[in-house]
Amino acid sequence: MPSRRLSLAILGLGVLVLSLAMDASADHHRRQRQRQRDGKHCLPPVTSPAYRTECGACHFAYPPALLPSGSWRAILQKLPEHFGEQVDLDPARRRELEDYLAANAAERCGARLAGKIMASLGGQAPLRVSQVPYLVRKHQGDDLPADAFSRPGVGSPANCAACHTGADQGDFDEHRVRIPPR
Repeated sequence: MPSRRLSLAILGLGVLVLSLAMDASADHHRRQRQRQRDGKHCLPPVTSPAYRTECGACHFAYPPALLPSGSWRAILQKLPEHFGEQVDLDPARRRELEDYLAANAAERCGARLAGKIMASLGGQAPLRVSQVPYLVRKHQGDDLPADAFSRPGVGSPANCAACHTGADQGDFDEHRVRIPPR
């Protein structure tokens, strides 16, 4: 009898351990799927203090992967007349920004969103994030209120952080968008 009880106890313990292992495995896979879903519309955040300082002082410091390197080069070449503003950078600082933006541009980013951006461009190098065909399509349609860009605090499609609350961390997931009230 004692050996039978011992066998049943060992069997019960084995079933418990197996059950716990299966739960842990299921949790791991659930977390992995969530990370994949979360990463679908995420880009690496801005890591350059120089870029944050120079560009982020006047407008949202766009993650470099929102545009291809050709766009960033063209934007930096036109800095003396940057969308109606005079921007003066010393050549060393401009080169630092160009190197950072080129190294982290859409075509060099493995994120799914960057791939969709590049696929939509067809070789174009737009000067504005708001001109990227994929992003234009994502900001049109029935899901978005017609007056979204004219609402207080938004102003234009270029103000990503107004609705994409995690934009400063590269998070552009549509499920976390919060459009400001009228």
